[in-house]
Amino acid sequence: MDLSRQIDGYCERIDPGLWSEPVNAVTNLAFLIAAIVMWRRTGGQGLAGLLCAILASIGIASGLFHTHAVVWTAAADSISILIFVLVYLYAANLRFLGLSRLWALVGTALFIPYAAALVPVFGRLAWLGGSAAYAPLPVLIAGYAVWLWRSAPETGRGLAIGATLLIISLTFRTVDEVVCAGFPTGTHFMWHILNAMMLGWMIEVYHRAKA
Repeated sequence: MDLSRQIDGYCERIDPGLWSEPVNAVTNLAFLIAAIVMWRRTGGQGLAGLLCAILASIGIASGLFHTHAVVWTAAADSISILIFVLVYLYAANLRFLGLSRLWALVGTALFIPYAAALVPVFGRLAWLGGSAAYAPLPVLIAGYAVWLWRSAPETGRGLAIGATLLIISLTFRTVDEVVCAGFPTGTHFMWHILNAMMLGWMIEVYHRAKA
């Protein structure tokens, strides 16, 4: 695999130049802002602090990808998001479900076959494009929300809000190329802004659900 191969996957990018996606690049600051805000709110302690650090890394990795759009920066972008998902799942299994560390790890590991099974299903929906890889996430969050709705209603509602925010942000990510002809900047930048808000909110939900 050529890790330096150029990638042109977004409406705003018109050439391989470093500053060919200025709006997409700059809006990654939203992740850093969300990380700083939540670091202060949570005190940067424990898993909440780790999630804030990973959130900041998502902004850095995505910023690299939208300036230096090659295979390795795309991989860094995707991997940073995956790490956030796995760490959050572990934290949620501990705090929301009250599982032991061992079973929380087992539950986290189950995300891999879950995603492997659902991503191809969503991939059959051609209109989703590259967003198919993220589509299982709002379904999973909504599942946790339903599970907790009675036993921990505030957490359940918080997760439902998170799932809704993610669906909206995924919509902007999905229609980026569709609106390109009439809106050359595209809509991918809204994925950054709304996704940063959603991830910050998910940390807030975790923080509020103190054991």
